[in-house]
Amino acid sequence: MSKLVTIYGGSGFVGRYIVRRMAKAGWRVRVAVRRPNEAMHVKPYGVPGQVEPVFCNIRNDESVAAVMAGADAVVNCVGVLNEVGKNTFSAVQAEGAGRIARIAAQNGVGKLVHVSAIGADSQAESVYAQSKARGEDLVLEAFPEAMILRPSVIFGAEDQFFNRFAAMTRFGPILPIAGGESRFQPVYVDDVAQAAVAGLTGEITPGVYELGGPEVKSFSALMQDMLAVIHRRRLVVSLPHVVARVMAWSFDLAQSISFGLFENTLLTRDQLKNLKNDNVVAEGAKGFAELGIEPVALGSVLPDYLWKFRPSGQYDELMRSARNIRGDV
Repeated sequence: MSKLVTIYGGSGFVGRYIVRRMAKAGWRVRVAVRRPNEAMHVKPYGVPGQVEPVFCNIRNDESVAAVMAGADAVVNCVGVLNEVGKNTFSAVQAEGAGRIARIAAQNGVGKLVHVSAIGADSQAESVYAQSKARGEDLVLEAFPEAMILRPSVIFGAEDQFFNRFAAMTRFGPILPIAGGESRFQPVYVDDVAQAAVAGLTGEITPGVYELGGPEVKSFSALMQDMLAVIHRRRLVVSLPHVVARVMAWSFDLAQSISFGLFENTLLTRDQLKNLKNDNVVAEGAKGFAELGIEPVALGSVLPDYLWKFRPSGQYDELMRSARNIRGDV
């Protein structure tokens, strides 16, 4: 019988790519999610019955243990960018991560991969970054042989970074951002998945691996690259911190007084604190080189999924060529 891996958060942005790679490698995959009926898109990644979404609440010991039963390996991809209701940073990214690791150790699971983030720091101003660091500590305390992945901002067809800002260009000549000078090292989602699979199936030294792509650029420069791909001219404006802080406070307040009916996916006060810091691989950190992976460049992937934001969508190149021909006549 083929081996079984339980992937917590396996229907999400990063998780689905790990699911696909593990299924292709011949593993049975149990996808642990809050809403299995919304995770059916992962089933075709394998043959019938190979990939199965199952319900799990990572805030509950019994729920976590039930979906881990019989698993040879475990991956935790669960994370939140904004606190809504009971899904706080502490409950999900610290206590939830520790719970998965503790139960994995109790069950004798062979391999554990935990997806964290660059910037995890118990001394950080951001609660998000603090919770990521606490989660890592709890994972290693319970499961010392765990592999921890810290990616920079992740890009790919389903990302909430380039897709979100590309969509904003449709509404006016100005593209406002916060923390324009902060540096990022964008990493392709499937490269992160490949790193996770290497930790599950290979003889990889346990520890923390920081994952960044081949380029380091400021937030503003990344937006200029995006604009070039979608063939739009927009003025990228890095908002003064005081203005961004007022906006973030307003969005957070709207979420609070609406009791979560409005979810702040625009800019939170905690995200603004994170944007004060660079999001790049630390000097001397283990990363893709130690895993034998050559990371994919940003420019080779962005056009594959941002074309829909071009003025004429998939026909934009054709329309541009036609205009050039008419101009030559």
